[in-house]
Amino acid sequence: MSQRVTPRSFLTSHLRTRAAVMAAGMGVTAVVGAGIAAAADTTVVGSDTAKAVQAQADAQAEAAKTEAAENKKAAAAKKAAAAKKSAAAKKAVKAEKPAQPAKKKASWVDPVKKYKISASYAQAGGMWQSAHSGQDYAVPNGTKVVAVHGGTVAKAGGNGAGDGPAYGNAVVINHGNGTYSQYAHLSEVNVRPGQVVKTGQKIAASGNTGNSSGPHLHFEVRTSPNYGSAIDPVKFLRGKGVQF
Repeated sequence: MSQRVTPRSFLTSHLRTRAAVMAAGMGVTAVVGAGIAAAADTTVVGSDTAKAVQAQADAQAEAAKTEAAENKKAAAAKKAAAAKKSAAAKKAVKAEKPAQPAKKKASWVDPVKKYKISASYAQAGGMWQSAHSGQDYAVPNGTKVVAVHGGTVAKAGGNGAGDGPAYGNAVVINHGNGTYSQYAHLSEVNVRPGQVVKTGQKIAASGNTGNSSGPHLHFEVRTSPNYGSAIDPVKFLRGKGVQF
């Protein structure tokens, strides 16, 4: 059997046809690839845009945060400056105000506290020989009795400290310049003759000794340490600034 021979013209035509098919296939692939590439590029571009928008938003938020912090800081500084200015103004006003002198201690005081005035000076009555020689302060037994002014104890003890049993236990203080104070009907005596005492210092406790109808303090202001030289004690103390 003889070998079959394919005509050259047919072979050439077949090759051309195959090449065309292959080229077409490649074209399709290229087109598809280009489409994929285009889609990929579009995705990349969209992603970059979103990132840019987000970055801008973040930057704006950060800027707003920074501005708020700066505003808060500025407000705090303004407030501090105002407070400092106010403090300086108050200090200046205080500096301009003249200093008040220290309150001077009373030179003369009441012999007792929380009392009720009873028998008055020069009052008539059957409890004494003639007119009443002092001022009575009605207070409970044992009330603290103080020196109405500084001085030296002239007399102290029972029997009216030498003025007679009607006074009971008594104390007489010499305040100088011919002024003496006397405290009588005491339940106890806490000073001795010759002792120096200060204004307001405790010298005794009130009582009901001697010629007395109840617990009280009999108080006199005298021009000598002895009975019979008394003056109006209320008038005298008022003249020294003591309020009744």
